[in-house]
Amino acid sequence: MSPPESIPEPRVEKVTIATVDGPMDAYVARPAAPGKGPALVVIQEAFGVNEHIKDVCRRFARAGYVAIAPEIFHRSGRGLEVAYGNMDPAMAQLALLTNDGIETDLAVAFDYARGDGEVDAWRVGLVGFCIGGFVAFLGACRLDPAATVAFYGGGIVRARQGMLIEPLLDEADAIDAPLLCLFGSEDGGIPPADVDAIRARLSEKAIGCEVVVYEGAKHAFFCDMRPNYHPEAAAQAWSRTLDWCERYVRGAVKG
Repeated sequence: MSPPESIPEPRVEKVTIATVDGPMDAYVARPAAPGKGPALVVIQEAFGVNEHIKDVCRRFARAGYVAIAPEIFHRSGRGLEVAYGNMDPAMAQLALLTNDGIETDLAVAFDYARGDGEVDAWRVGLVGFCIGGFVAFLGACRLDPAATVAFYGGGIVRARQGMLIEPLLDEADAIDAPLLCLFGSEDGGIPPADVDAIRARLSEKAIGCEVVVYEGAKHAFFCDMRPNYHPEAAAQAWSRTLDWCERYVRGAVKG
């Protein structure tokens, strides 16, 4: 997705964040002009911090956010990427993830963002895609993002065979900031009953949570590098995500 010529290119870099399980690299995209502002921690799909995730970070940077994408597969090695369509190694990496390990990685990513000289510490949000949607939901439950957007996160309602990650719906009472969950109606891995359960649970919250389903869209409908890309749903979801972040992340009030 090429940016309009009038929008300057973001500043990008790779950084390394220390964790209790070793170094975790992260891709960082910053607005072209230096200055204090909001940030988003962006969580990868099952295929690593690849060109798609880097592109998403640059898109957020053009919208005025410092975007930080940590490599949540770092325990298996640095710079780990899996080609789209090569599901076996991707699933092998997913099978190693645990809820507590994810929480650890998110916590240090938030600490890094909040300590960055170009970030307002109280304006840090969370966005995730695919497994990153699960991670984002977990972060909303266990940590303190200003707001969260979770794209088609599976495993939130029921356990997944062969995986160590555990369902999160019972933790939803702890969510205390706005959470937006986005799904496709034709997602073969996330049944409508699961989406309904998430919607019902979040409807009990008084903090502006929403669940949106895009008709005709499959899993990974946002990724323009995958066969399931759905241009209309992706455009609507991106606009909704930016609006959500503008309202609840950029608009967050210092506590």
